[in-house]
Amino acid sequence: MPEPRIWQLTAGSAALGLALAAVAVTLAGPWDSGQRTAERTRAAAPVTGGTRHAPPPAPAPPRRPAPAPSAPGVLTALSPAAPADSSVGSAAGRPADLAAVLVPLLADPGLGPLRTASVVDTATGKQLYGEGATTPMTPASTVKIATAAAALSALGPDHRIATTVTAAPDGKTVTLTGGGDPTLDANRLRALATATARALKTRGHAPVRLAYDTSLYTGPAVHPIGPNENIAPVTALMTRAGRLDDSPSGPAPRDADPARATATAFAALLTRAGVPVTGDPAPGPTPKAAPLARTHSAPLADLVERTLTHSDNDLAEALARQTALAHKLPASFDGAGKAVRAELARLGLPVAGTRFADGSGLDRDDRVSAALLTGLLTRAADPARPALRPLLTGLPVGGFTGTLADRFDTAPAGAGLVRAKTGTLTGVNTLAGTVATPDGRLLAFAFLAGRTPSPYRAQPALDRLSAALAGQDLP
Repeated sequence: MPEPRIWQLTAGSAALGLALAAVAVTLAGPWDSGQRTAERTRAAAPVTGGTRHAPPPAPAPPRRPAPAPSAPGVLTALSPAAPADSSVGSAAGRPADLAAVLVPLLADPGLGPLRTASVVDTATGKQLYGEGATTPMTPASTVKIATAAAALSALGPDHRIATTVTAAPDGKTVTLTGGGDPTLDANRLRALATATARALKTRGHAPVRLAYDTSLYTGPAVHPIGPNENIAPVTALMTRAGRLDDSPSGPAPRDADPARATATAFAALLTRAGVPVTGDPAPGPTPKAAPLARTHSAPLADLVERTLTHSDNDLAEALARQTALAHKLPASFDGAGKAVRAELARLGLPVAGTRFADGSGLDRDDRVSAALLTGLLTRAADPARPALRPLLTGLPVGGFTGTLADRFDTAPAGAGLVRAKTGTLTGVNTLAGTVATPDGRLLAFAFLAGRTPSPYRAQPALDRLSAALAGQDLP
């Protein structure tokens, strides 16, 4: 049976709904259209996303306008809530009416026999609708919301991940030390080599041998799903998440040893910068000395947004391990899971029955509840918790960005108004995020479905559920 519903959900006028959609799209954020990563391959979904259609015979206007920067303002506008008992006379204006709208949509056969739901008013924290809301379910990639929240809470949004180079006391060996930054790219690696060469020339040391240190991470490097195009070996040193092609996100061929590949590339760059490297790079410990040079990732807030927008598995695992390090736990799958759970408990969230077997959601042993996800989103909307705000600004925008770029065709009322993290494994489909209602409220929702027959049926059903919360008529 549905849990108690508290306040009145309003539909508003069509004109107001369109206005809100325009505002949400305008403030959607500077993210490009993305494609599913682990989710798409695991669900055997088609390779789509962004614009991949043959050009029409004659020029035609785009189906939807492109999103424009920038995200933060939409949250400022939506955080003040209307009084909890206000109503505009909508057909979905009372708790019972909200149940009447959602219950038939939850009964869609495309969602399979296992389904849970939670809808919360972010301004009051009150649950407006619940169906098995506290039941732990396999979340797929919606677990990235929990992973990102734990990292932001433990480290703060300004934290940056460092990659360093340190010289041995005799100056004959330098060590490239990974800090766990999967976003290290060729340009930053080149700049790091240039700075290292400059420092070595000042000291008069050349040539050198190169070692590389990945000891920050412990335990198995290969995810339990095995070698996979959706995730590289989880190591503290890598360039572009071990990708062997030019893709910025999504499935891609991966290097089997991204740390060695990065060290080999660094050695070539160091030689090109005027410091010859003798022999092949080899694993070795970091000397106890001040680094010669270092490079930093973007701030954690940016990494979280990228993780959520593009469902980046490699970044999610890095965020989980950074949380483990903050808790002084081993930076392994097991240590990261314990740290994420402990950090969420510290935030006062319902963690009973939860399990974080990984940070990305690829592991089917992950368990979270719909109530936990809406609790996280509600805290992120709290003006008193600005550090968690990237949880909201990083969510893909329905019909426009990231893993929602090609969604909401069957639920256009949610396009531009729904911002949500997707989750897809074979037989598992989930959606958790926020939606703006016509009267200016911000709702957090989570819909988790298990034993689903097909992503092609489950995903449109989830889109219709979230679009219904926008107070618009369903197609």
